Amino acid sequence: MVLKAIGIAAGIDWVGVRNPDLRVFDIVMHTEEGTTYNAYLVRGEKTALIETVKLGFLDEMLERISSITELSKIDYIVLNHTEPDHSGSLGLLLDLMPQVEVLGSRAAIKFASQIINREFRHRVVADGEELDLGGRTLRFLAAPFLHWPDSIFTYVPESKVLFSCDAFGTHHSGEGLFDDRIGDFGATMRYYYDVIISPFRSYMLSAIAKIRPLDIEVIAPSHGPVLRTDPWRYVDLYEKWAREASPRETPSVAVVYSSAYGYTRALAEEIAAGIRAEGIQADLIDAQVVPPGEVAAKIEAADGVLVGSPTFNRDAVPPIWFVLAHVSVITNRGKPAAAFGSYGWSGEAVKLIEQRLTGLQLKVVEPGLRVNFAPTDADRSEAREFGSRFAGYLAK
Repeated sequence: MVLKAIGIAAGIDWVGVRNPDLRVFDIVMHTEEGTTYNAYLVRGEKTALIETVKLGFLDEMLERISSITELSKIDYIVLNHTEPDHSGSLGLLLDLMPQVEVLGSRAAIKFASQIINREFRHRVVADGEELDLGGRTLRFLAAPFLHWPDSIFTYVPESKVLFSCDAFGTHHSGEGLFDDRIGDFGATMRYYYDVIISPFRSYMLSAIAKIRPLDIEVIAPSHGPVLRTDPWRYVDLYEKWAREASPRETPSVAVVYSSAYGYTRALAEEIAAGIRAEGIQADLIDAQVVPPGEVAAKIEAADGVLVGSPTFNRDAVPPIWFVLAHVSVITNRGKPAAAFGSYGWSGEAVKLIEQRLTGLQLKVVEPGLRVNFAPTDADRSEAREFGSRFAGYLAK
């Protein structure tokens, strides 16, 4: 099958590639629908390639490009972002197109040089700077931490197209390319937002405010469908999701636990009762039942976190480690935290959890609560007091 470029707007074509077999992205994301590595050609009197593709997929991109132009006629490569799924083919492309100038933020040019380990023609572009291609204009908009420090958006006012980098993306490799041709992808878009963008929600809100005045008919992200059917609907969704984590009137604590015989669960219940007695919400979360990503989202939404585990083989149990592996340093830094758990004879779990919480830059505010085997009435009372004391840190 001959691969061809696909027009998405006047003077703009998609020349990306599909990877339908991808099942894990960036180690932490499941991608049951695969993904795309989107790249675009913008053609005026001069031509710019927006993004490259992941190493190993260059031939497919080159075939699409060759269906509409020659490599020798490409003048610029715009790096909206330099993560290797965007920039992996840059070095090979420079071998094939020595005439091109690479454009990106200061961080992008620095990162690219460290990724390909060579000198290349480049230009750092500033926020709001424009490049006239002759009949088409590229306007560069700083969009840092969406989701790397190097990120920018690129806007073509004549075609009313926004190249939004990883924002508004989805890991979906549907053949239809456009949002109105691949069926319902709402769940995968939300999952993508939660994992990639949500740790940087304040930056996302700033970027949305920056693009609101623009006349946009198409949003062309770096992954997933091109959004041409009411693109502002997706912007509104992102804004809604970004604002969901606004502070509540009543603080809350996520009480996360795993329990083999009910002893650590009993402590969790008493701790939660002590928290609630102080007028603070307590959300009891069984790490063996709730998926780790959902637990991490609940922790992120809470104002404090308590983590409980029994000691098995001188360690905390796997469900707790799986949860803590999903907890973001970025969005939970400085949050009050503490550990608790039942044990039989050695009791290392609580101390190990405290060390991990500290490593995640949460603030361990209370020495861990450890109880030998089944909690007595005195232990239960101590657990309630532990919860009550912890609640006090949320008001400080």
